[in-house]
Amino acid sequence: MKTPVVSVIIPTYNRAYILFKAIESVLNQTFKNLEIIVVDDGSTDQTPKLITRYPVVYVKKPRKGVAHARNRGLFHAKGRYIAFLDSDDMFTPTKLEEQLLFFEKHPSYKIVQTDEIWYKGEKRLNPKKIHKKAEGWFFERAVKLCVVSMSTVLIKKELFEEIGVFDEEFWVCEDYEFWLRVAIKTPVGLIPKPLVIKSGGREDQLSATKGLDYYRTLALIKLFKNYQKELSLEQKLILFGEAKNKFNIFYRGALKHGNLNQAFNLKKLFEETFKESVFSPLKSLPKL
Repeated sequence: MKTPVVSVIIPTYNRAYILFKAIESVLNQTFKNLEIIVVDDGSTDQTPKLITRYPVVYVKKPRKGVAHARNRGLFHAKGRYIAFLDSDDMFTPTKLEEQLLFFEKHPSYKIVQTDEIWYKGEKRLNPKKIHKKAEGWFFERAVKLCVVSMSTVLIKKELFEEIGVFDEEFWVCEDYEFWLRVAIKTPVGLIPKPLVIKSGGREDQLSATKGLDYYRTLALIKLFKNYQKELSLEQKLILFGEAKNKFNIFYRGALKHGNLNQAFNLKKLFEETFKESVFSPLKSLPKL
């Protein structure tokens, strides 16, 4: 069997009702030399039965979160290029073909994303300016929010050897943490065409999880600890400012809802991380 050029990894959990649309959107690609790897993160619905209808690599595992699912997909991937597709999203037919053509024209890039169309139910949404997709070096934007979408990217597999895989300690915001590492290492290319259709507005989406700023703050702390020698002073200041902002948002909410233990632990970690840096003293942090 011919080795695939592209591996498309689809993590899923209890989404048989919509997963078939994601799979079929990959099968309908104009570029055909690919494999589809569906990683089932412990589904209890009809997902195993649905999968039998399609020519995919099916990886069934206990529920350990989307970061673990994507990493399992990477373990099985044979392609030189990696695409991810959330199980509630769809590729348009020329998505992979156009991205591979981008790499031919711009061989120095290791990652390219596309624009996307957003739907909430049947209603099409118009993304705000703040959600405009990143292009080039994007560290300053990466610390504020995700400006690279997992379903839109095509990545050279070698990039994972340079920056690592997904951090499985992050049950949510694993994409935010991953893009932070990408942002300090390499620019991202952009095809300004909507080649992905995103479906939102459902309760089973991770973006609906409460307390996301806890994990975003942890991601910024982790980045500072692991990469501060590679960060410029300007980047450190940007990182610190956004980390403090996200911490304060989480902290106020945690106090309001009685989540004192998590609030105390994050405050302690924050102060330990930055107290010996150029940002001391941290006089503006709230007190318990």
